[in-house]
Amino acid sequence: MFWHIAETREQARKEAKDGLFRWRNEYTAGTLMQVGVEPFTDPDQGVDEMAFSDGASAVIGTPDDLISKIRELIELTGGFGTVIGFVHDWANRENTNRSWDMVARYVVPEINGMLDAYRESRQFVIENRESFDRARAAIMNKIMSNEKAAAALKQGGGTKSAYVPHPAPTSDKETSD
Repeated sequence: MFWHIAETREQARKEAKDGLFRWRNEYTAGTLMQVGVEPFTDPDQGVDEMAFSDGASAVIGTPDDLISKIRELIELTGGFGTVIGFVHDWANRENTNRSWDMVARYVVPEINGMLDAYRESRQFVIENRESFDRARAAIMNKIMSNEKAAAALKQGGGTKSAYVPHPAPTSDKETSD
């Protein structure tokens, strides 16, 4: 697969379009003279055809865009073992490194299911928040009922604890797919 990933689609497009244009026109159409490959007329045409047309073979966008494309391929094929990403010099070295870093940080864990247990645990905590709050209150009551423990707690900075009650965070991610 071909991809270039950035924080936004617009940023990915900006970073990749000129290099994609040169790659297609100078290398694929020029050097390789690949049959049926015509040069692009401008960089925007290249991005649109490679990443945003029906049957597009590349992803130029966000980690979520690449995750969606890989999941589409999994659905289409019934599953497969490995995704191979090609380095193509569409972007400069810094942006290419950042793209691959984002794939490693966000795409690989998501596709490999490495975040599922985290999401399940998070959901459990959200759904059982009252139990955790009651447990905290019971622990604090027990501490405060012991004169020495209460004094030590006050000496150590009051009734602060490692656990501070707070509203449960929200997430745009679904808890399961």
